[in-house]
Formats: sequence, C-alpha cells, structure tokens
Amino acid sequence: MPSYTLIWLLAGSVLCLMELFLPSAFVEFMMGISALIVALVSLVGLKSLWLQVTAWLMLSTLLIVFSRRFLQPRRRNSRMLDTVLAETLTEIPPGETGRVLYEGNSWRAQCDDPHLSLAPHQKVYVVRREGTTLVVMPDYLLL
Repeated sequence: MPSYTLIWLLAGSVLCLMELFLPSAFVEFMMGISALIVALVSLVGLKSLWLQVTAWLMLSTLLIVFSRRFLQPRRRNSRMLDTVLAETLTEIPPGETGRVLYEGNSWRAQCDDPHLSLAPHQKVYVVRREGTTLVVMPDYLLL
C-alpha cells in the first residue's frame, strides 16, 4: 500500500507553491494547507483514503470560507468618498425623478432624501448610481 502521508505532503507543497506563482485569492494556498493537515492526521492514525479525501475536502472548504471573511477588504462607511458634482436640468420633486447634467450627458436622477425637492440648475453631488438612475444630494447639505 502506498504511503498516503507522502502524497498529501507533496500535494500540499505543490498547491502552496502554485499559489505563489499563479495567485488565486488564496484558494490554492488554503487547499495546500488542508492537504498538509491531512498529511499530519494520516501520519498519526487516519489510514482510510476516502476518510482522508473527505477530511481534505471539508478542511479546504472551511478554510476558504473563513479566509474570505478575514481577507476581504473592509468596506468604507462613508458613501461620499467617490462623489462627483452635477447640475439639475429639471425640477426633481420629492420622491420622484428628474434630469441632471452629469459629465456632459443628461441622466435620470432622484434625490437621496425622499422628502427634498431640487430646483432646476442647482448644483448636486452624485452619491451613487442605481442602474441608469443617479442618486443625488444638494451641495448645500453636504458642505
């Protein structure tokens, strides 16, 4: 019977090295780490190949899922970091849409505050985009 421990050590090393040369957002690295753990477990006493493969699959899945939680970049709390100035072309009534001039084009827009009305030719900040509609806020509220 072949030594499964040596095979798991080799597979884990290859997967970890592959991550070094072919980055895959730590997927290969986590699979390699789980192969190394299975190699240690097979050395200690887990001799059944199908149990080793099952343990490797479960460990790989868990490590990938949990590493995503800690390795994802933190989201910014402020919604105003990427704002751009625009100008209303038409009146934007409360809770409805109107038109704004943004980067030389006319866009459909609505105010982020559903209780505010925006007058024509008023400077506004583009807060975000929802499909083809820009969500804007008047510049006097954000100064």
